[in-house]
Amino acid sequence: MSLEYAILGFLTYQPFTGYELKSLFDNSVRHFWNADQSQIYRTLAKLTGEGLADVERVEQLDRPDRKIYHITGTGRERFLDWLRGPFPNQEPKSGPLVQVFFSAKLCDEEVLARFQMAAEIFRTILARYEQVPHQIEEYMQKVPSPREHYFWMLTLDLGIRTMRAQLEWAESVIAAVQNKQIPQE
Repeated sequence: MSLEYAILGFLTYQPFTGYELKSLFDNSVRHFWNADQSQIYRTLAKLTGEGLADVERVEQLDRPDRKIYHITGTGRERFLDWLRGPFPNQEPKSGPLVQVFFSAKLCDEEVLARFQMAAEIFRTILARYEQVPHQIEEYMQKVPSPREHYFWMLTLDLGIRTMRAQLEWAESVIAAVQNKQIPQE
C-alpha cells in the first residue's frame, strides 16, 4: 500500500509525530494522495508492529506523552526496495466519468449544469494546486535539498497539467452544449 511507503518516505527525512505527518501530507502530497489522521495513526501502528518504524515517547507535563516515530534500518531498506521496484500499476477508476458515460439520459440543461459545476470544481482545485509552492516553504526548510524539492515539484507540475486539461475538457463540453452541438435523439 502506498500510504505505508509515503509515511516511510517522510520518516527518511527525519523523525515526526503523527500530527506532524498529517501536516506534511496536507502541505505536500495532498494533490495526489490524501490521508486522514486516523489512517496515519493506524499505519504508524502497523509500521511499528512490523519493525519498520520505532516510536519514542516523550513525556509532557500538561499533555499526553508525545510519540515521535523514527524509521528503522529495516524500514529504510523496505522503502528503498519499493522505490527501486516497478511503478505501481493502478487501473484508473472514476465515479465522475461513469456519470459522464451515462449523461445522455439527461436533458441539455442538466448536462450544462453538471459540467459547469465540474468546471468550477476543477478551477478550485487548480487554484489550490497553484498555491502549493507558497504553502510548503516551511516544509522545504525542514528538508533543504534542491534535489528533493525538484522531485516534489514534478508531482505538482503533473497535478496542475492534469487539472488544466480537465478544466479545458469541461469547458469544451459546456461550449458544445451551449452551441447546440450535442447530438439529440
